[in-house]
Amino acid sequence: MTTADPPAFDFDGFINGLDDAREPSLAFHPGMDFSTWHAALLERVQALLGDLPALTGAEPEILESTDCGAYVQHKLVYETIADVWVPAWLLIPAGASAENPVAGILALHGHGDGKDPLVARDDDPGNIYRSFARRYAERGHVVLAPDAIGFGERAEGFRRYGQRDGCNVNFMRALLFGVNLMALNIQDDRRGLDLLAARPEVDAGRLGCAGLSFGGTRTMYLGALDTRIRAAVVSGYLTTFRAYALDTGNFCGSQFLPGIYAYADVPDLHGLIAPRPLLIEAGRADRGFPIEASRAAHARVAAIYAAAGVPERLDRDEFDGGHEYRAAASLDFMDRWLAPGGPAAA
Repeated sequence: MTTADPPAFDFDGFINGLDDAREPSLAFHPGMDFSTWHAALLERVQALLGDLPALTGAEPEILESTDCGAYVQHKLVYETIADVWVPAWLLIPAGASAENPVAGILALHGHGDGKDPLVARDDDPGNIYRSFARRYAERGHVVLAPDAIGFGERAEGFRRYGQRDGCNVNFMRALLFGVNLMALNIQDDRRGLDLLAARPEVDAGRLGCAGLSFGGTRTMYLGALDTRIRAAVVSGYLTTFRAYALDTGNFCGSQFLPGIYAYADVPDLHGLIAPRPLLIEAGRADRGFPIEASRAAHARVAAIYAAAGVPERLDRDEFDGGHEYRAAASLDFMDRWLAPGGPAAA
């Protein structure tokens, strides 16, 4: 540095330099053996979850029920880990029974008001979820839509920090104990999947998961980690860490595993769902997840599905819209892949 050069105090430059200097060590490249790559990255993701409290076996409790015609909507609460309770909507379609079990779908919300917009019975154009949980139930699937940590009925006390982001503060609070919010939410979602599989109206061999935004993040991780999920829909999330976390800062303490980018980028994590079916939804006007980054990431996921020998199991619905769920294509996708006699989970 000469006296004419100002000192470099730009933290963005430092972070971007870290990204420029290396790539994730377990990123997929064409020509790799799919099974070897898949096993190595999955092991690393499981390790990054850390030590988590054990799931409980407590029985869920139904608090109320409403007959909605095509389905019955139950208000359910269940314990995930000791003294941690999750409220959820459970939608059971007419005709589903122990004698006639149907597919089960875990429906995951993003940032906002929690589970309620997913089951809304009006068609408010401002509802970015398009009531997709309700629509799945109307198509004959049992659906569970829970609240994530800090959202909906679980928001009490989570955002008491003035202008600070509750996700970020609570991420740091949990990290004091060596745990993180993403891992805790994955733990909760696994418990939700357990409950779905145990319902007498559900065929435990035909489980799906779908989510928008943060719900898409959770769907990605849960789909990667739990092979009971036979079909997954990720809406408004496929991108790269550079595009949405480093360049725009469009993420928070609820949405990532610490250290994950040392090993994998977002497309690699989606690729862990292979060889099971995956639908990607992407709005061309989504400002938080630019379409160019989504397309580039999708090409990388497609290379993984090709290496797995099942390119036809990766689908994409790119549409004229923003950060929103596109229910129509996903309804047909779930009907197809969760039908009786469909492809077995890998």
